[in-house]
Amino acid sequence: MHDRVWRTVRPLTAMIGIVLFWFVIGGLSGCTAAPILGEVSATAERYNPGRDTPLAISYEIGRSALVDIYILDANGQRYDLRRAQPRAAANDPYILRFDGSVPTDDPQVLRRLLPPGQYTLVVAARAADGNDSDERRLPLSIEGNVIAPPEIENLMVWPPVISPNADAIDDVAEFTYRLPVSATVNIEVQAPNGEIIPVVTREEEGPYEQRHVWNGKRPNGSLLEAGVYTYTVRAEDGFGNVVQRQGQITLADVGQPEARIVYSMIAPQRVMLGEVITVTIRVRNTGTVPIRTYGPPSGYEYTTDEVFSSVEDGIYAAQAGGFWRVGMDWDANSGGGPKRYPYRWAISPRPPEEWAKPFVEDFLYPGEEAEIIGRVRILQRETRMGFYVGLIQDGVGFFQDRTGRTIIDVGF
Repeated sequence: MHDRVWRTVRPLTAMIGIVLFWFVIGGLSGCTAAPILGEVSATAERYNPGRDTPLAISYEIGRSALVDIYILDANGQRYDLRRAQPRAAANDPYILRFDGSVPTDDPQVLRRLLPPGQYTLVVAARAADGNDSDERRLPLSIEGNVIAPPEIENLMVWPPVISPNADAIDDVAEFTYRLPVSATVNIEVQAPNGEIIPVVTREEEGPYEQRHVWNGKRPNGSLLEAGVYTYTVRAEDGFGNVVQRQGQITLADVGQPEARIVYSMIAPQRVMLGEVITVTIRVRNTGTVPIRTYGPPSGYEYTTDEVFSSVEDGIYAAQAGGFWRVGMDWDANSGGGPKRYPYRWAISPRPPEEWAKPFVEDFLYPGEEAEIIGRVRILQRETRMGFYVGLIQDGVGFFQDRTGRTIIDVGF
């Protein structure tokens, strides 16, 4: 009987012992849980921003926490370096570099260097559930001189509305400004959809007048949508001061000009020296923006001894990129580059008195087609001349080249 009772009690006693063992272990582990905030230190108590390397602020986190790191001045003014930053428990300490500058609420001064004085560095941690918190305070002396933030002086972005469509009319915007001190400059443009387009990236600039040009496109040359964009010019000096200026710029009539020669004919194919050949060319604007053009107008007659830049006292010489014309050339023409296509005409379906600027320039609008007739009197002593036509954008290139080739036999 006693043996049976003992056999029953012994397993029960063992089970109670095991339960008590794990209860004690659990209690001890609870008592020895890592502190939420461990050791906090800084590489120095005295810091001179103009002389010393940035301070390294080191802090240990024993349990997951939200961390605040801030500076208090002698009047109790708080300057946040980190606020409610989540940090997981880690074996190695976290490191924050401090260069003496702090963020501000001023939209034009993003960071400024603290003036010399006595400060308190505070590192505070609190549990995510709010049941535990701790903080450490360290004295900090900032030395040196008062360094005011730089300024972006006389900033102008002009024109305020640009039309990136390669017509040489307000295709680009100029950013001009002056820096009183050397600074690292960033310029970016934000699209209505939030896309950031970099214009200048971390460019070191001296205390001079500055100028940058933006073509209204992405860095890869792709087009942006029309709309109102926000530009930001930001400058950072060598002491951590960061300032910025912002404004708006509008993109309108955005597009890539396109045109095609859809028909050409050069006739007659047999002439005598001193006679005239006639070229007929039809051009269609296949793009989404107008293309700009200027003379000579359709119907103008050249001789083979003339070129477009020399006739009419040079008023038809090549101008800045943006103007389009059709031209005719021949194989034996010894002129290269700008001397190619010596015979050029405006691409307009209207007589010059009805041009956008009468007798000066006109536009070929999207979907519009123009027929141009040009004439050339043959004075060149060649028995066979291989003529062809092309589509030219002055200062840019030949968008159609050596098309509509025709052999003209010349008799003497």
